[in-house]
Amino acid sequence: MSTHETDRDHDHDAELQARLRALPDQRTPPADGWARLAAQLPPREAATVAVEQADNVVALPQRSRLRGWLPLGTALAASLAVYAVAPWRQAPLQAPAPSTLQLQAAAMTEQYQQAVASLPGGRAAAWQPALHELDESAAQIRAALAQDPRAPHLLGQLKRTYALRLELTRQAAQAAAAGMTT
Repeated sequence: MSTHETDRDHDHDAELQARLRALPDQRTPPADGWARLAAQLPPREAATVAVEQADNVVALPQRSRLRGWLPLGTALAASLAVYAVAPWRQAPLQAPAPSTLQLQAAAMTEQYQQAVASLPGGRAAAWQPALHELDESAAQIRAALAQDPRAPHLLGQLKRTYALRLELTRQAAQAAAAGMTT
């Protein structure tokens, strides 16, 4: 761009600004503007019927959607509060009935304790850590059986552990009677 062209643009700026200042601040649309626009549009029957019926329709104030859900939400919250607070509505928690495997394990434990009690009381001190380890294993198996009452392999493992414990107890009693410690 040359300086001559920019000078010509500046000459028009003052003229343009004067013309812009001469324009009115606000321009109001003509009163019959919509009617003139509707006359220029092609006729539509549905629109005409809607316009005719719109004269006798009363517009209602628009309601918030949240307001319609408020009573329902309040009722739900109140019913949940009553259910949580009222202990007489809740059934008492009952322990489940022991399974067949748990009953068998209890019977096996009782038989084992009777068998251990019938053995001679002399025990060698060297055998006690092994006996204690087998007792711990039996307790762990019983705890696992309480957690999973439908595990037959645990009942078999408990039976083997009790058999080992009884055999070790017999050997310890024989060793104590013979005077051996190992």
